[in-house]
Amino acid sequence: MRKIISHMHISLDGFAAGPNGEMNWIKLDNKTFDHVKHLTDESDAAIYGRVTWEMMDNYWPTAADKPNATKHDKEHSAWYNSVNKFVISKSLKGENKEKTTFIGDDILNQVGKLKQQDGKNIVIFGSPSIVRMLMKENFIDEYWLYLNPVILGNGISMFAEMIDKIELTLKTLKAFANGVTALHFAIKQ
Repeated sequence: MRKIISHMHISLDGFAAGPNGEMNWIKLDNKTFDHVKHLTDESDAAIYGRVTWEMMDNYWPTAADKPNATKHDKEHSAWYNSVNKFVISKSLKGENKEKTTFIGDDILNQVGKLKQQDGKNIVIFGSPSIVRMLMKENFIDEYWLYLNPVILGNGISMFAEMIDKIELTLKTLKAFANGVTALHFAIKQ
């Protein structure tokens, strides 16, 4: 069975984005990018919500081709272009795009089938509403939370509408010089 792993930058007060989806508060640098690469190396598929996918798909397919492309741009662009992407979206269902499947109906059943397939991990970058939906159904096996040293006060919550307590085990913790702390949790067995 494949694992579904959530990768999310969050504020100290648990927000994944500002009230209008702003992410300009997220601290990124080469060390955090290198850290994320191990996550993508262990994944051969990604799940996105529509908004996150549109943002990603507008940048990553050609990021490596830009004259000022960084090492991370080249690596992540290659990964993005090689993996199967599953986009949870009622408005885009029925659309077709190479290596991208749009899931708009029977979402939980479809994601459950993905978990049963052979392959590497399935990663979810951002997409807090999708993470919350899958969290409620216990579909997420591990969480990588990149805790940023900022309090937003309001925004799009990582943990809104939680129904039941989820017990987690801390697997690793890494502090970066830019103030971000990466917390890796697994579902407590």
